[in-house]
Amino acid sequence: MSPAAASTSKWNAADYARVGGFVAELGGAALDLLDPQRGERILDIGCGEGTLTQKIVERGATVLGIDNSPEMITAARAKGIDAVLLDVADMTFSSEFDAVFSNATLHWVLEKEQSARAIFRALKTGGRFAGEMGGEGNLRKLRDALDEELIIRGYVPPIEASNWYASPEEFAAVYEAAGFEQIDARLMERPTRVDHGVNEWVTTFRRGWLDRAQVPEAERAEIGTAVADRVGSNIADYVRLRFIMRKPN
Repeated sequence: MSPAAASTSKWNAADYARVGGFVAELGGAALDLLDPQRGERILDIGCGEGTLTQKIVERGATVLGIDNSPEMITAARAKGIDAVLLDVADMTFSSEFDAVFSNATLHWVLEKEQSARAIFRALKTGGRFAGEMGGEGNLRKLRDALDEELIIRGYVPPIEASNWYASPEEFAAVYEAAGFEQIDARLMERPTRVDHGVNEWVTTFRRGWLDRAQVPEAERAEIGTAVADRVGSNIADYVRLRFIMRKPN
């Protein structure tokens, strides 16, 4: 799904749907970990255009999706998803949901402690939080190739972190501090073929990074092609952090 932190990302819903379909496809395992039940009320954080949100609905749950991208919310609503424009860190829900789900979103959220507390508050007593995000070492080869290409062309890659790619220990510490227990967080290397090519991955998934490096739109396709040449394949070096935890009874 798409990120829920406006400070680190920028999205075009049509490009994301065309190039990023693999994100939802690979989120099926995290959805199975959530194991949504008929009659449950579930919050989907970073619902994007609603592909996985729909699958939760199909299992009989009532779902509210949130995302910070107006374009993504429009696309989700067009699919009939109940979705609202909201940053995870700004949520004020209180004991409203049986479960919370998030796929490919939390690594964009730099307000991680505030977000963890907001998720904890949103859950009912005994509720669970399950999902997946980018983990420690995620996309290191691709990110390094992009920064090298930017430097060669005279651009300065942003100094500030764009993502929180946590280790299981770092992730668990943040959510334990928020009050969660029974935290199971595991890293998985998952090299992934990008069917539309690394060049389009760069212009779609690193749009916000290119914005911050002040790269003109007219040069982005060429940079994407150069990064693809550096990488030498259409395999993205994804590392995922999959997790499940509970709010105490």
